[in-house]
Amino acid sequence: MQRGLSVIRPIVGNIQDNNHLVWVLQGQTLISVPGKHGKVPVTIALTPCKHPEALEKDRGNPVYLGLKEPQFCLLCTKVEDQPTLKLTEQNIMDLYNQAEPVKPFLFYHNQSGTTSTFESVAFPGWFIAVCSKGDCSLILTQELGQTYTTDFKFTVLA
Repeated sequence: MQRGLSVIRPIVGNIQDNNHLVWVLQGQTLISVPGKHGKVPVTIALTPCKHPEALEKDRGNPVYLGLKEPQFCLLCTKVEDQPTLKLTEQNIMDLYNQAEPVKPFLFYHNQSGTTSTFESVAFPGWFIAVCSKGDCSLILTQELGQTYTTDFKFTVLA
């Protein structure tokens, strides 16, 4: 995103992985489940960082990730010395409009073909991941393409 451009509203869409697992909200936790089980995936809200020049170059497009409804955002924090992914009540546009990047809420979005990865800005080398069989919470991992799935397809909704 070029400096001086502004976003009126987030880009919204759904996320699934190559195993057709979709993200759903269970209580205040995002989990991945098989999409064919009639579960309605959450609508993801994605907003670029207004100040990418303040972050590392060539890591990907820095974005905030949240839910369209209810207004929650993904946050990276440390729990017992382990980078952890949490969902917290937060308006994504409030993050976008901050004078400085809010690193715990930012992810480097990288696209390769139709798949995307989301790397934590606060914890470089840690990526949003799900277990390959589903019915598990979203986590952060350093193990790309091993035990957990880190490649996702983001489908923009009209």
